[in-house]
Amino acid sequence: MQNKKVRTAVIGAGKMGAIHAKVYAQLPQSELVAVVDIDVNKAKSLAEQYNCPAYTDCMDVLGKVDAVTISTPTVTHLQLAEIFIKNNVAVLVEKPLAANVKEGRKIVGLAKKKNSVVAVGHSERCNPVAQAIKRLDIEPKFIEADRISPYPFRSTDVGVVLDVMIHDIDIILSLAASKVKKVDAVGVNVVEEKEDICNARIVFVNGCIANVTASRLALKTERKVRVFSRQAYLSMDYLKKSGIIIKADPNINIVKWIKEQRASGDFNLTTVNWPDLLHIEQLQIDDKEPVRLQQEAFLRAVTDRRFMPEVSAEEGLAALQCAEKILASVKKNEWTDKINKDI
Repeated sequence: MQNKKVRTAVIGAGKMGAIHAKVYAQLPQSELVAVVDIDVNKAKSLAEQYNCPAYTDCMDVLGKVDAVTISTPTVTHLQLAEIFIKNNVAVLVEKPLAANVKEGRKIVGLAKKKNSVVAVGHSERCNPVAQAIKRLDIEPKFIEADRISPYPFRSTDVGVVLDVMIHDIDIILSLAASKVKKVDAVGVNVVEEKEDICNARIVFVNGCIANVTASRLALKTERKVRVFSRQAYLSMDYLKKSGIIIKADPNINIVKWIKEQRASGDFNLTTVNWPDLLHIEQLQIDDKEPVRLQQEAFLRAVTDRRFMPEVSAEEGLAALQCAEKILASVKKNEWTDKINKDI
């Protein structure tokens, strides 16, 4: 399929579906040929913007598409992914991969069986900030991530872990590059039946530790990550697309210098300007659209199997498995149970 446009379609004409349709229509390697949604009015409204047909049944686009993006409620992901994978159509499934690990494993297993390209829409992995961290090739020992926002009035079929925290779980797993050893978490539901706020501590086999907080009940929107490693300290802001990296000045052996000053006995360390001993720089971050980078990687994998999508089905499953461990810990540490016991 090299040097040939990939025939694409969007399944689900909601907010994310509209974003995917826009990107597919803009990419030179893609030809948006259909929009599918069970709501015919939604399908027609989005399809008309890009002068392509609208359908209400996925079966109607089989044989007309090479790749699709599924941006429907999470509970439908397995059912829809199965239809396309079984018919040799490449699939990008919006995060999370599936409603649970069992269904996620079915998608991964079917993809392997059919040797199909299946990607997961963890678009934050394509955020310029995450891409910048990736290029540094560091070995983190501690990661702290905060992702909070006012109530979104969407994605109410899942809690804040699968809706919001899953982004940071995926990025943390890619940075830690190790298996999860232990998870401790606490969460509380306020508006919905599922958790609206959650904090989790993830311990990895290689010793890396991550502290992750997610909330959809905050008064402001904030998406930040801090990474501690032997090589450097990073402080990043996903929203502002900015960050700093701090390293010991390469011209100074700080530990040796401090010991020498202490040994001299007549040197007051409180007079030292600490930043003078450090190398502080603004991280170079590209201003590229995450969904566009994600779709480009997906289509490249579709046309040339030597390449992989930005986030594979296996990686999406790993994020889902970690999320389920967090949710299990939240249930174990449920606040109401403890309150009742105390009473």
